[in-house]
Amino acid sequence: MSSPPAGSLPPWLPIREDLAGHTAYGAPQIDVPVQLNTNENPYPPSPALAQAITRAVAAVAGTLNRYPDRDAVALRGDLAAYLGHGLAADQVWAANGSNEIIQQLFQAFGGPGRTALGFEPSYSMHPLIALATGTRWISGARDADFGLEPDHALAAIREHHPDLVFLTSPNNPTGTALAPEVIEAVCGAAPGMVIVDEAYAEFARDPSATALTLLPRCRRLVVTRTMSKAFALAGARVGYLAADPAVPQALLLVRLPYHLSAVTQAVARAVLALASEPLATVAALREQRDDLVAWLRGRGLRVADSDANFVLFGEFGDRHAVWQALLDRGVLIRETGPAGWLRVTAGTPAEMAAFRDALDVVLARGGGPPIAARHRAAASRRGSTPGAGSPGPGETLVPGQPAAEVHR
Repeated sequence: MSSPPAGSLPPWLPIREDLAGHTAYGAPQIDVPVQLNTNENPYPPSPALAQAITRAVAAVAGTLNRYPDRDAVALRGDLAAYLGHGLAADQVWAANGSNEIIQQLFQAFGGPGRTALGFEPSYSMHPLIALATGTRWISGARDADFGLEPDHALAAIREHHPDLVFLTSPNNPTGTALAPEVIEAVCGAAPGMVIVDEAYAEFARDPSATALTLLPRCRRLVVTRTMSKAFALAGARVGYLAADPAVPQALLLVRLPYHLSAVTQAVARAVLALASEPLATVAALREQRDDLVAWLRGRGLRVADSDANFVLFGEFGDRHAVWQALLDRGVLIRETGPAGWLRVTAGTPAEMAAFRDALDVVLARGGGPPIAARHRAAASRRGSTPGAGSPGPGETLVPGQPAAEVHR
């Protein structure tokens, strides 16, 4: 039985006023043949890797009456070795997914009376965790192409003097990456901590252009990552960060006791020992992503440049109708990002073929190119440009569906 959204809580429940009316984060979990909505790696662990995980769990099973290593020292050493860049175990911290890492950073460096700045559209959990920790969230805007120019970022920092600045690269939901020069400029101007969320770093077209290279000269920089995506370990919940050794020391003050189970630590270490196996899927997913970008553009759609394992595309006058029409054909994607846009995860060749076939049918039902594209062309002939995703009178992409924006 699913839980009701927070906005439907009964009036007698004395929830915090600042939380009342908000909706919990979460993508629809629907059992359909093709699931391309949560940026998971579609390739499961190989039999050899599954056996290694089984052996690792069996090795700790007889000790589960004892608490785990509360500082996960061995795992942090393995993660430091994987990241390279001369990092040591005391510069790495691990937790239950990168969301818990981000929450701990908010708890240690944010909180009541403090502010955090992010540039949106971006990962929607950042402002939600800010709310949960009593941190005031300041929403800065990205550029029209979803990038971020240094001058734009620095102007926002000078205006707001935030205690935390969040940069997401590659960015979710747009897929766009930031040049290290942008991140270094922000580090030089920010009065507090700078957190670079690199959950999709392994999928970047230039994996060497990582904020990890800036750690030696940016003391208040934190780079967060996850094993959910490239390592195909979403079900195990392992996130981590790299920073100056003082940062993990600070997080000891806010972490819950024994927050990372012995089983989780064992699974993560087993996967890191055979890292080449899950990481071998990254190249295939990059290829699927690039092919998908070209195919969508060939259909007359706008597509954001992507360095992640997903693609943001649009613009539609009624994106929910498109989402629903794809779902009706057994393909689940994500209704997220700016109005009129949708996001699809790169999947297996068979999953991508199913998505293409379904979208072709949906576009054909709309009688030609997407509504927004038709209206941009019409506006160009008139010498004006309408708002993105604005349908004309009585027009919808899918017949019989209202041109309404639905937020999930």
